[in-house]
Amino acid sequence: MSSPLQLLEDERAERAGVRVLLKRDDLLHPPVSGTKWRKLRPNLERARALGHDTLLTFGGAYSNHLRAAAAAGREAGLRTVGVVRGDELRGRELNPVLRQAASAGMELDFISRSAWRTRMEPESLDALQGRHGSAWVVPEGGSNAEGVRGCVSLGEELAGSGADVVCCSVGTGGMLAGLAAGLTAGAAAMQVVGYAAPVHADLEAETLALQHDAFGGRRGTWRIDATSAFGGYGRRTPELDVFRADFEQRHGLALDPAYEAKALFAVFAGLGGPEFPAGTTVAVVVAG
Repeated sequence: MSSPLQLLEDERAERAGVRVLLKRDDLLHPPVSGTKWRKLRPNLERARALGHDTLLTFGGAYSNHLRAAAAAGREAGLRTVGVVRGDELRGRELNPVLRQAASAGMELDFISRSAWRTRMEPESLDALQGRHGSAWVVPEGGSNAEGVRGCVSLGEELAGSGADVVCCSVGTGGMLAGLAAGLTAGAAAMQVVGYAAPVHADLEAETLALQHDAFGGRRGTWRIDATSAFGGYGRRTPELDVFRADFEQRHGLALDPAYEAKALFAVFAGLGGPEFPAGTTVAVVVAG
């Protein structure tokens, strides 16, 4: 199963002499959606292979990863538990994202922000599994060795695309880590630029650590660009909102404001410049 690669017909790119391709991973596996499915599928397989009937994972109040994990777990016949940052949310009406996760069968456990900071430490994981039972634990965003290896196929699909540069948004580094590794199957010179969505994390170090866990070392040619985070994860500006609205009007595609909108804003800002000079073909991953 692969996702379509589409030429984006946009007069701004044409004026700059740059071809922009959209890798529509958002169309890969509704309702799990795209790259989240690439990360979750090997985790579900690993959980079943080890005899687990429960998948436990983490996310914020508006985490699309939690929603995707709930849908994927239901499809795989696994119980799912979502640990949510912010115990002040307990007892309140669920927002649309968490409501969808719950409707897919996910049990939600709201923890304090101080507990969130230590959530992956052994004592914290033991306490969580004491409450919810033995489970296969998947980090926030699905970014572990299994998830990284699941994203290798994304790079393999793009390796023969003719792109000079592949761009994506980066939240936890898992997709970038696997994508860059998969691109080595084709043109070794293909560059990957990951546009940081959060500003509070060392995404370069985290992505490299994920590649070490998955492959034993760095793979591919990639870098992180932190200049278009618009203040951090979940934050936006009127300028970004105008870009999103204009993009949707031109192309009929609503961009996620936390991820793809920021990456595509940066790409369009660089068209025709040193980053993407005339004659360049740029492939942008729409992760979904």
